[in-house]
Amino acid sequence: MASREEITVCEDEVRSLYSHLEKMTDLVAVWEVALSDGVHKIEFEHGTTSGKRVVYVDGKEEIRKEWMFKLVGKETFTVGAAKTKATINIDAVSGFAYEYTLEINGKSLKKYMENRSKTTNTWVLSLGGTDYRVVLEKDTMDVWCNGQKMETAGEFVEDGTETHFSVGDHSCCIKAVSSGKRKEGIIHTLIVDDREIPEAVE
Repeated sequence: MASREEITVCEDEVRSLYSHLEKMTDLVAVWEVALSDGVHKIEFEHGTTSGKRVVYVDGKEEIRKEWMFKLVGKETFTVGAAKTKATINIDAVSGFAYEYTLEINGKSLKKYMENRSKTTNTWVLSLGGTDYRVVLEKDTMDVWCNGQKMETAGEFVEDGTETHFSVGDHSCCIKAVSSGKRKEGIIHTLIVDDREIPEAVE
């Protein structure tokens, strides 16, 4: 016959398994958002019977509302080091079907990412077995590497500007040179240890 201790352990395991399953069935949407400080994962749980709403950013719970009588609406929170505003819209499509859309800074995720590709450059590289993601914000000339804003030194050179910074013991430089074409504007190139890094598409 099982001891009381063993029965309690079993009950606890069943309870945690049940709550884990309950949690997983309410997961209705997952988005990946590329910001200057990294790619963030946003998960949304929506209990369509209880109206429960839970928002996770990078696995950390940001919002939890257990009982909501209104099943539609929105949840607003921030993402990343720059505290970028994000909103999840919950709309009824038909009957008990719902649609979930994510807005970043008031724009749909698609529009935000399209705009972002015009205002930033991103490079992904590996140095000494470590992966790095370098982002240049063109409007401010801020440089981010793996979630950290880098200390930079800018200088004017004959054909444009150079922004110098270092990653570990590697010297890096972002060269900004005019393309000579008005539509293309300025071309930014990342050079690490005298090697040009191709731009990544996110």
